[in-house]
Amino acid sequence: MSLSAADALNLTAALRRMGLIEPDESPGLTPLTGGVSSLIVLAHTRAGPVCVKTALAQLKVAAQWFAPVERNSAEVAWLRTASAIVPGEVPTVLGEDRESRAFAMAYLEPRDYPVWKGELLAGRVDRSVAIRVGAMLADIHCASAHRADLAAAFANDDNFFALRLDPYLGAAALAHPDCAPALHALIETTAGHRIALVHGDVSPKNILCGGQGPVLLDAECAWYGDPAFDLAFVLNHLLLKCAWLPTRAADFLAAFDDLLDSYRRRIDWEAPAALERRAARLLAGLLLARIDGKSPVEYLTEPAQREPVRAVARALLLAPPDTMAQLRAAWVRGLIDR
Repeated sequence: MSLSAADALNLTAALRRMGLIEPDESPGLTPLTGGVSSLIVLAHTRAGPVCVKTALAQLKVAAQWFAPVERNSAEVAWLRTASAIVPGEVPTVLGEDRESRAFAMAYLEPRDYPVWKGELLAGRVDRSVAIRVGAMLADIHCASAHRADLAAAFANDDNFFALRLDPYLGAAALAHPDCAPALHALIETTAGHRIALVHGDVSPKNILCGGQGPVLLDAECAWYGDPAFDLAFVLNHLLLKCAWLPTRAADFLAAFDDLLDSYRRRIDWEAPAALERRAARLLAGLLLARIDGKSPVEYLTEPAQREPVRAVARALLLAPPDTMAQLRAAWVRGLIDR
């Protein structure tokens, strides 16, 4: 993958405005892979490597999917807020350039920070990562719950709808008209709960496995809303890995249990049962969305992999669970014990 001359000029100018390179410096710029919503580049500056990220208006997916580029300001604000709550567990922001909609972060060497998604897809399931991710999310939700200042600063309802609710749940509703009432109810419920600071993309592709613990990236969906979304979003990926690698399903389910238990033990901002109910129902919708939404998981390509996920998700949407235990049991029956 190469960088266009225009992008290189724009990013170099942004680095100068951020004060991260000298006036006469022209750093080497290497595009990095990963993600569908941003241009991510490694800048080789005289002071050392820097990661630069710029939001894209058209996301890199097959379906037409546009999103406001202003979301990178929300990401910077989330990173700065979260770093005060869980220091060392999010990247350090080095600078922000609103003119180019770019910002810079400390570069984390892949050899020292492997991506959790790659580890999971290879069947390497480190349950300690799941435990810490659950704790990290709960710590952020707890520290940010019921705070009027953060509710005002992260009132990103339009961004969250454009990036998450509509392309995931809304698109799945178009593909499954009989499930549309349940999916639209999930959109309404999620949008109507403004409780805590939400990351919005807690996916294994956005989690690095560092020596001191996981590091959470990519907060451009940041929104003050329903913490149940973050919990359901990450648990969804652990379930989907069962369809990818059935021989390791028991390990993925153990990580699911560990993350959920670690998170649930820290809920003190609302009744745990109420949050779990919303998360379990959201998880059913997200399972279907990652098959038939605008951003289907790329590793489930065969009908034999996709159809059982679709069948379980549809059944759960039409008969919604009240607990994660109910959802988990339906998943095991429909995907593993069949």
